[in-house]
Amino acid sequence: MITIYHNPRCRKSRAGLAYLEGKGVEFTIRNYFKEPFTPEELRDLLRKLDLPAREMVRTQEAEYKNLYKGRELSDEEWIQAFIEHPKLFKRPVVVKDDKAVWADPPEKMDILF
Repeated sequence: MITIYHNPRCRKSRAGLAYLEGKGVEFTIRNYFKEPFTPEELRDLLRKLDLPAREMVRTQEAEYKNLYKGRELSDEEWIQAFIEHPKLFKRPVVVKDDKAVWADPPEKMDILF
């Protein structure tokens, strides 16, 4: 099964969703603003992305600039930050089985097919 972690208010996330729809595959949409992440989910997503948490931080967000810029945080601290401020997590993320990709640009998800 394919899942897209999506924010409908985000242009890049909407582009990823449209691209996935164009693939003609079945998938689920997970709006992580309405269904918040758990720490376990984030750990699993980061493992599937094969990235440290810091690589998934949206540094242009006000929350980052006001609360985290210039700080060195552990993965666990970033996971807590993503839970408290979900807009800090880059999107869209597309997951298929045991592999995930940050789909910006959307064509990056092609490695999953």
